[in-house]
Amino acid sequence: MGYRSVTYRKQLEAAGDERRGLSVDAAITTLKKMAAIKGDRSYKNGKKRKAKDQTIEIVLHLGIDPKQADQMLRGAISLPKGLGKSRTVIAFCDANTAKAAKEAGALEAGAEELIAKVEGGWFDFDVAIAHPSMMGKVGKLGRVLGPQGKMPTPKAGTVTPDIASAVREFAAGRIEFRNDDGGNVHLPVGRSSFSEADLKANIEAVIEHFVKVKPATAKGHYMKRVCLHGTHTPGVTLATTA
Repeated sequence: MGYRSVTYRKQLEAAGDERRGLSVDAAITTLKKMAAIKGDRSYKNGKKRKAKDQTIEIVLHLGIDPKQADQMLRGAISLPKGLGKSRTVIAFCDANTAKAAKEAGALEAGAEELIAKVEGGWFDFDVAIAHPSMMGKVGKLGRVLGPQGKMPTPKAGTVTPDIASAVREFAAGRIEFRNDDGGNVHLPVGRSSFSEADLKANIEAVIEHFVKVKPATAKGHYMKRVCLHGTHTPGVTLATTA
């Protein structure tokens, strides 16, 4: 077993046996209890460390075969209560659309100049949106944006003719997802400072979405395991039936 910090061990002790087969409400209560535990160490000036506002993430282990193209899951979802912070968005579009994109909240918007800027190594943004007419030129950015998960794609809703709406949605918290090779999907669902009601709304929205997008060819138990964890907390497991 790897090293576990004093704080981590305290979190496990606080959670007790209440970490498996939980309802959404019980899981959130346990997570918030663990996230509120602070480390004993102080800063050099003697001040106590504050409990951090941690990101809460959901991990879904799904009964899909990632090797089958018709069972791969990729797309985007808007969380009803957002993520607690805005995301930086850029838009590849013509000059006529660029103004509307910036008014909608885009950090940068444009065509050739923006493509050249990104190609030159500028990646200070979270999401890239592209108009379909731009993909012939944006395609060459795949080698630099692809590994970062920032390449615009129709499946994720980041290639669209309605640039302004897409910018607003992704800036407000619409997030992309893609299953990994083990059939798992990882998504942030809020922060430990969120109210229990807001976290529950986001978590249930994610679960409902993945029940709806279950591939028709997926066999057997679909939602095998659903876990929640904070950035610096142990995980908890939800009771699943799907």
